[in-house]
Amino acid sequence: MTEVREVARIQLPTVSGEFDTHAFECTSGHVYLAMVKGEVDDGHSMLTRVHSECLTGDALGSLRCDCGAQLDMGLRALAAEGRGVLVYATGHEGRGIGLIDKLRAYMEQDRGADTVDANLRLGLPVDSRRYDDAAAVLKAVGVRSVRLVTNNPRKVDGLRAAGIAIRQVIPTPTVPYLRNQRYLRTKQNRLGHMTLIDHDVPAEQPVRSIDVGRLLGNAAPGRDRPFVVLRYTQTLDGRILAEGADRADAEALVPIWHAVRAACDAVLIGVGTVLADDPALTVRAIPGRSPARVVLDSRLRTPTTAAILSLDAPTYLMTSSQAADQDKRRALEDRHIAVRHKPPGRGGVDISAVLRQLYAEGIRSVVVEGGPRVITSLLAANLADRAVISISSQIRGRGTGVVGELGNGVAGQPLQLTGRSVHLVGDTIIVAADISSPAIAPASVS
Repeated sequence: MTEVREVARIQLPTVSGEFDTHAFECTSGHVYLAMVKGEVDDGHSMLTRVHSECLTGDALGSLRCDCGAQLDMGLRALAAEGRGVLVYATGHEGRGIGLIDKLRAYMEQDRGADTVDANLRLGLPVDSRRYDDAAAVLKAVGVRSVRLVTNNPRKVDGLRAAGIAIRQVIPTPTVPYLRNQRYLRTKQNRLGHMTLIDHDVPAEQPVRSIDVGRLLGNAAPGRDRPFVVLRYTQTLDGRILAEGADRADAEALVPIWHAVRAACDAVLIGVGTVLADDPALTVRAIPGRSPARVVLDSRLRTPTTAAILSLDAPTYLMTSSQAADQDKRRALEDRHIAVRHKPPGRGGVDISAVLRQLYAEGIRSVVVEGGPRVITSLLAANLADRAVISISSQIRGRGTGVVGELGNGVAGQPLQLTGRSVHLVGDTIIVAADISSPAIAPASVS
């Protein structure tokens, strides 16, 4: 019989609020935490998440799994509810195989195995987790029945078998990263987890949901540069349209664009966009992490007060000027802003060198959100892999064109768009397609 003993109790402040946190020693030898929000009262219908330990995802922010995002969402859900409990289950690392064997399983996945076959190749169980300890901890803090936040049917069965009444199972879809889609699909298709890949970004009728996976396509990086997605909004007559300018559909489009942003390793803009719009480029409208921010800034003109320099996500400034203000550079670096000097090109930073640098930094996918010079430069240099274009039902007759002259004979060899998908959001059309273009000399932007 599983027994637990409370050994410590503290008030733990978190970004999701303060939790009455109990530490329990279990007869299994593991220490469990119960993070309680609000009053337990009669212990019935408590919003509950039993979260399996994942050092790489929870603490180190690994994108190979969705564990860190699930933990964050679980705590936020409890804070919003005002009453509930999160049980943090140690000993569950790698579905129970432990940290070292989980990393060895990752090596097998890098050789082509999915998350199930990787364990089997190592002679390990696919999932050896038990939920007796978690059930005992829930009972110890007074919980008698739960509304369980999980996608895992084994967790439901395990808690029921250990005497916890489950009144409701609440799935927790997360926005996938390009790096973990196979992992999520395997859990869904081979382990019976409820729908995990929230490609369908929900929206109110009459707006239809959007499959973000179809928007992004195959997303395979090159040998020395990331996969590059061009993502912009234009009018019917090809003018660049600022985000939110088409207010009729803006509210429905924001979650879609944030989902695209969250799926990629980095979001890239030119300094002109920073100076004109002061964007933060974070993920706020959907569950998901904010990607690294990259600014092409040949003369280091980004203001030190710019929103993009916040601590919400890593930021890289790519500059080509050796004469840039050294005091400003040091001030930026003191704030942990990565300033990278790259070779100059025509009028700015060599875009090919920038992408190689990002690849060397471990960035494998980039969504480019402007401005027109950056978009034109990537197309002219044959460095864009996919386009995700939203077309507003407006004809403005003035303003900046999205794509400038590409030169180098491109007019005689038009860019080919393949793998197209078309979506309708209100009066806005979204076109997503792979870009196939002729080999052209590299370009640069400031």
